[in-house]
Amino acid sequence: MSQDAIRIAGIPLSSGARVIFEKPRLTKADLARYYQAVAGPMLREMADRPLSLLRLPEGMAGERFFQKHPGKGFPEAVKTVEITESDGAAAPYAYVNDAAGIVGAVQMGSVEFHLWAARRDRLERPDRLVLDLDPDEGLDFAAVRRAALDLRDLLADLGLSSWPLLTGGKGIHLVVPLRRILGWDRLKRFARGVAVLAAERQPERFTASMAKAGRKGRIFIDWLRNERGATAIAPFSIRARPGAPVACPVTWQELERIPRASAFGLDAARERGWGDLEPPPPQSLTARIVEALEDRSRAADQG
Repeated sequence: MSQDAIRIAGIPLSSGARVIFEKPRLTKADLARYYQAVAGPMLREMADRPLSLLRLPEGMAGERFFQKHPGKGFPEAVKTVEITESDGAAAPYAYVNDAAGIVGAVQMGSVEFHLWAARRDRLERPDRLVLDLDPDEGLDFAAVRRAALDLRDLLADLGLSSWPLLTGGKGIHLVVPLRRILGWDRLKRFARGVAVLAAERQPERFTASMAKAGRKGRIFIDWLRNERGATAIAPFSIRARPGAPVACPVTWQELERIPRASAFGLDAARERGWGDLEPPPPQSLTARIVEALEDRSRAADQG
């Protein structure tokens, strides 16, 4: 059987020999086999979440676009859930819950997987908070790593445990698992409050503003990942960047010695999986935690 007529995770894969990345040389079939191999670890976070797929049907040299509504031709393994959008209309969003679904998205040219902070059975009750550290171009990864550790400590002071995700780009996501008891507005307000507090404490290092003009030499704490419809890169997703880096979860101890956010390629990510990382259990944004954030914000204002 030729490489252009194979099945991976039960999905017929067409154009399997098409080169998606030149260096390292990776074909569509290589990507499908990788995603089949990491499906178990990947689905721990990604299963049953609405997705936004970054598709590159012709590989890195061709067109790229995001797609959240599966169209004609998608394999049945890529499932859909109806979601009411801001205009009041319902639309089908993609989700997957097995290796066939992930490989089915690859069959359609998907390289990256971006996920909602809620699962399809309770779409209005998010179960993760994500703070995305997005550094200015002039900052090195050591500055991002220090920022992640400091933000971890700030969250810990508020009573929240987090785990770090190397994005495969230039930043780090801090992920806080949550019990599904609060709505999007409250989550977004809290995330913004944490970002603003960090920026008020150390304005020379951090900004909570999206404005490019204010990011010079600073790290933008992107709190907007925490609104309804927003997405964040999925753990173990390949990134459509030179070298095919992978978004990879690590422990806080590992992070202290990792040289860059794109430290892991396909082989390393497949081999390590979640490694020694055991994410903390879901936590609650209690009134006490919200009050602690407000107290620290007032202290920062007075300082």
